[in-house]
Amino acid sequence: MPELRRNLATGEWIIAAPERAKRPDQFIKEAAARKRVPRHAAECPFCEGHEEQAPGEVFAIREKGSKPNGRGWEVRVIPNKFPALVPSEVSGLNAYRSRVGIYLRIEGVGNHEVIIETPDHQLSICTMPVAQVEKVITTYKERYLTLDRNPDNELIIIFRNHGERAGTSLPHPHSQLVTCPIVPNSVRNRMLEGVRYYDETGMCVYCDMVAFEVREVHRVVAENDDFVALCPYASSVPYEMWIIPRRHQASFGEIERREQHGLAAILREVLGRLHQALNDPDYNYVIHTAPHHSATVPHYHWHLQITPRLTTPAGFEIGSGISINISLPEQSAKHLREAAEG
Repeated sequence: MPELRRNLATGEWIIAAPERAKRPDQFIKEAAARKRVPRHAAECPFCEGHEEQAPGEVFAIREKGSKPNGRGWEVRVIPNKFPALVPSEVSGLNAYRSRVGIYLRIEGVGNHEVIIETPDHQLSICTMPVAQVEKVITTYKERYLTLDRNPDNELIIIFRNHGERAGTSLPHPHSQLVTCPIVPNSVRNRMLEGVRYYDETGMCVYCDMVAFEVREVHRVVAENDDFVALCPYASSVPYEMWIIPRRHQASFGEIERREQHGLAAILREVLGRLHQALNDPDYNYVIHTAPHHSATVPHYHWHLQITPRLTTPAGFEIGSGISINISLPEQSAKHLREAAEG
């Protein structure tokens, strides 16, 4: 029978509909036809040797002796050529609120950067060596800390789009980072749910979730000394995963060097399992982190959410805001545990 489940961390309800559930092999769609790509693409602006085709780098991890904006980089960060928001020092805009009649507006101040994860055009996070993924995580943290010093940046979102259904426009492996001068309601609601749980129990809801899920086992996909990867009890889509630090930390900026390796290892592992289990599906991942002014609160806990793009929301989901998940998270987690790492 179907059931409604509530996500303890977000307060959102979902419908788990096992009678509509698909077998795991039925989620393997067009992914089987994904084209193989070369290690170097002649027209790709992100490939090594094409640095002049992209904006100048703002950060890079480079081989010793190599020069900025030339060959020899391992991870490279550039401004997005078509940014959603523009830094004030470039645009001359400011983050002050103003009125347009009854409406509120802010000029489009922010940063929009591209993290080019490797010079190799054909790799992805799940096929890179862990050491390379760790360099990507190191870059995330470096850019996060640098941009967090700007008081205009209320929120920093780091995300990755993999595949056309996830919104990617270039196949070369890359992530993105966007800062913005507001905290949207979706983030505020997660913070409020954390406050509510903390007021009732004196505990962080994410810390409690990790402890409970590790004991229960059924929804855990992988774990190491620093992180637990699980399919949430109230997963909104099939094969959704959260990677949560074991140590309480509200802001991604708090991640320590040892934990960067742990995150790289578990991220590569679970994406590898997803790749093998469902034949390289499209997905998004995003790092949910506390806003700038809530960086050390006891009631929030940063985490990385992986959302495979296997289904399409229909009228009920759009009208109600309630997701219907046709694959129980316990089944998804079991399938992923049994899959090879890639």
